[in-house]
Amino acid sequence: MALFARNRLCALARPEVETGTDTLLETMLDTNIRVGTSTPKADPSGDYAFRLFDRTGHAEALKAKALQLTGGPDSAKPPEGRNPYGWVLESDQADLFLTYCTNAVLARSEVPDLRIVAVPEALSVGADYGLIVLDGAPPEAWRLALYILSPAGQAVLAGFGFDAGAVSEGG
Repeated sequence: MALFARNRLCALARPEVETGTDTLLETMLDTNIRVGTSTPKADPSGDYAFRLFDRTGHAEALKAKALQLTGGPDSAKPPEGRNPYGWVLESDQADLFLTYCTNAVLARSEVPDLRIVAVPEALSVGADYGLIVLDGAPPEAWRLALYILSPAGQAVLAGFGFDAGAVSEGG
């Protein structure tokens, strides 16, 4: 198996929320900031957000204030064709939303005023994605796998918010 991409959590912030990587935890703990997440146990992004909370030393406070706004069976649905995370923030349901970086990139393409804030490395949570080519697969499968692992394929994935997992550290 080859690791080909990682998808981490990022914070998606409304334009008036002044925060950065170094102040993200402080911002999330601010009683005036509404923190949105997906719904744990219904959407993996929500599970990852709660795992991030577990790493902060303030898990109970953050879990108690988290607004579970997407991914659940009772979550409000965005209008047809709208990105749920961009819609949640644009419609003033939250000030900050923890979601996959790939979702944040899509939301910002729809709502350009939103800001993507990297999560501090010590709190970072995400998923690794791997690929394999099965024995007997056609040559096209090998070509696709090699493209995905190539610098060009990794650049495409990075453009969508993935970490380039196949590229070695420093390379």
